[in-house]
Amino acid sequence: MKSHLNLVECNGRKTGGRKRRMEGGGALLKKPFLENGNGAGVSSSPPPPALIFSTFVAVCGSFTYGCAISFSSPAQDGITQDLGLSVAAFSMFGSVLTVGGMIGALFCGRMTAILGCKYTMWLSQVFCSIGWVAIALAPSSWWLDMGRLSIGFGVGFLTYVVPIYVAEVTPKDSRGAFSYANQLLTNCGCSIVFLVGNFISWRTLALMGLVPAILQLVGLFFIPESPRWLAKVGRGKEFEASLQWLRGNNVDISEEKEEIVNTMNFLKEDSDAKVMDLFQKKYAYSLTVGLGLMLLQQLGGSSGVSFYASGVIEKAGFPTSTGTIIISFIQVPSAAAGLFLMDFAGRRPLLMVSAGGMCFCSFLMGLSFILQGLNVLKDLTPILTVLGLTAYIAAFSIGVAGIPWIMMSEIFPMSVKALAGTLVALVNWSSSWLVTYTFNFMLQWSPAGTFFIFALVCGAMVMFTWKWVPETKGRTLEEIHASMAGCLH
Repeated sequence: MKSHLNLVECNGRKTGGRKRRMEGGGALLKKPFLENGNGAGVSSSPPPPALIFSTFVAVCGSFTYGCAISFSSPAQDGITQDLGLSVAAFSMFGSVLTVGGMIGALFCGRMTAILGCKYTMWLSQVFCSIGWVAIALAPSSWWLDMGRLSIGFGVGFLTYVVPIYVAEVTPKDSRGAFSYANQLLTNCGCSIVFLVGNFISWRTLALMGLVPAILQLVGLFFIPESPRWLAKVGRGKEFEASLQWLRGNNVDISEEKEEIVNTMNFLKEDSDAKVMDLFQKKYAYSLTVGLGLMLLQQLGGSSGVSFYASGVIEKAGFPTSTGTIIISFIQVPSAAAGLFLMDFAGRRPLLMVSAGGMCFCSFLMGLSFILQGLNVLKDLTPILTVLGLTAYIAAFSIGVAGIPWIMMSEIFPMSVKALAGTLVALVNWSSSWLVTYTFNFMLQWSPAGTFFIFALVCGAMVMFTWKWVPETKGRTLEEIHASMAGCLH
């Protein structure tokens, strides 16, 4: 397997056979894979309203996900007081979302391949809606856990299918920005829950989670299925109608249509891919990138911070409500910055800056807890901790939060996307469970040690990105798939 430093040579010298075969099948591979994408033209025309509307409906699922992962933080005091939950019981409630996510991840790829993106999103929101109602009406911890498990099952589907749908319906020049709308809406959900959770009961807050679920359930009746999925299953007329509707009635789609159709025809030889097929040499690079990013995203502490931010603030000796309000105001602007930078700076630079910022902020929080333990700068350390926490969340939102999911939707070809997506989503949710379940116990063990560990992982993510992660900005999905497979041939 070649490192990033050797990929340009690999692209220029060793992918020729693969490239010619793909061109013979109709795929258009005209750009070197690892250039930063600056040469890729940016469309001067605004995106069509149909594409904007379809993306909005899809990312309502991301809003639901944001509400789900942040709910446990502002609800912690209310739930523990009303239902008498211990630290262990509340940690179970918080982390059972990720158990549901793991279960959902086992089926998300195959379900999407069979039902398509639209119906998978619809089914996901049914599970989420049931979960929110169960939590809102919960008379005991058992009901809480079952509701949280149902939501986890739903968002386990959504975290896979939403970026897949958005990546497959958008053109290459705006795919990064549209895909990052996924993270923007996730942060909107987090911010609203953090903010409103200070002023309403946890039961009312749970009912608020129904709003984006209902919006998506209704909106899905008015958007088309993914054109690439329709082409894959042989529904030619619907495929063409969907692509034309998404691009605009006056847009010539003949070239894009031909590229998609020919690529799907080329991939038919792998249409019955099995799990072990993922471990073929031609998929090794894609799998390394996908699994590595998902593991490092979670082991860097992101889910623990999102689930239990109020606990960190309380541990620092800072007013919890003030701290969560500050966090709520920083999340949306930082995600919006990531959206605008995605197709300007590219995936790799944004990911390295984001992970580097998380590394520094984790170190800062660890240092502030050490000073607090030594009774040094007692008035300053709570402020230093909250500043570090806020900056950590901002840095996470700009890149690390969304780019691994965007890369997952880009780097795997349709022939193995269901299997590969299932595997990387399962790894993400499994590592998320590990972090969210142990986070409170780690804080009790050593707050400083916890964040120093997270700093090391985030630093490792910077190095991993520099060494392995390719730039996919300005490439069609078909170009990306052929180039990544060719780098190992």
